[in-house]
Amino acid sequence: MKITDVEAIPLRLPVVTDAADSTQDALVVRVRTDEGLAGIGEVDASPLVIKAIIDAPKSHLISNGLRALLVGQNPLEPARLWDRMYEGAMFFGRRGAVIMAMSGVDIALWDIAGKATGQPVYRLLGGGYRERVPAYASTLMPATPDEAGREAGRWASQGFRAVKLGWGGFGGDFEHDAALVAAARRAVGPHVDLLLDLGFRWEGRHAVEGVRRLEESRPFWIEEPFLPDSLEQYARLADATDVRVAAGEENTTRWEFQELIDRGHVDVIQPDVTRAGGLTECLRIARMAADRGRPCVPHAWSTGIVKAASLHLLAAIPNALFLEFCVWDSPLNLHLVRPPFAIDGDGTVAVPQAPGLGVELDEEVISRYRMR
Repeated sequence: MKITDVEAIPLRLPVVTDAADSTQDALVVRVRTDEGLAGIGEVDASPLVIKAIIDAPKSHLISNGLRALLVGQNPLEPARLWDRMYEGAMFFGRRGAVIMAMSGVDIALWDIAGKATGQPVYRLLGGGYRERVPAYASTLMPATPDEAGREAGRWASQGFRAVKLGWGGFGGDFEHDAALVAAARRAVGPHVDLLLDLGFRWEGRHAVEGVRRLEESRPFWIEEPFLPDSLEQYARLADATDVRVAAGEENTTRWEFQELIDRGHVDVIQPDVTRAGGLTECLRIARMAADRGRPCVPHAWSTGIVKAASLHLLAAIPNALFLEFCVWDSPLNLHLVRPPFAIDGDGTVAVPQAPGLGVELDEEVISRYRMR
């Protein structure tokens, strides 16, 4: 079997706002083969930037577009092809957008491998630790305490045993942040985990005070209070508080995550399979974290493709905690793939058991939102 094409498909809703919402556009990757099998992946990044990285022609030995590196290769060797892409685009890559583009291709290769062998991807990754994963409802933090209580309570009432509120209303001042979180805690009650994403809004020297203001609301974790390169600030906060500190959705490759853990002392790592290097690299990252006693909770705020890929990763690792379940009302989040995902009465989501990722694209949705 050989790869015949790597297609980068940019999608975009008619109206895109400044909200911290990456369900407004998407880059879908489709890898085709000479035996008729095709695999799908996704990149949660600027779609046209990623498309350029995939479509670029050969320049020289270590400066190539990803399609040029992959056509003619055996798709059933995703780990080898990861190295081929990494080395072949090294001149302008190694981190950032190139790794993100590689992520979508890598997911599609694993989808092909699963379809070719008749196995769900998690089994090919060496998994089977679980067939269902606890999910947390992931949404934005409203602007007022009353709204925060209603939003958190809404998702707890629908069966989620954990709710995350992030970005949005956070960051005005510690007193306001504490009022938002206290209202959310009152709404969900004592038995639902409450996760908080600060969206880089806190200053390092005051962050310990901020966490202490929130402690009585018993947050399960504090996510990304600082910019991703602020490793010393992360370490100071993690060392000074008993509340878990989580981060990693902006990071790529095992090397960045090693620094995040070893220098940043982060308690929970959050690699995004559509950004950090795909399933191949995220499996390495998750196992490295397990060796260091850290849980892995992949970031997943985009479409059903990232939900599917994240579920397969979570089934294949020993240190999984949650699936991030984006509940944002976006057609790309809700309708891009079939079958759709839903939580069960116990607040869990089933890992797909069909060959490959276990989902297929809705071509009508692709046609409606494809950028021309």
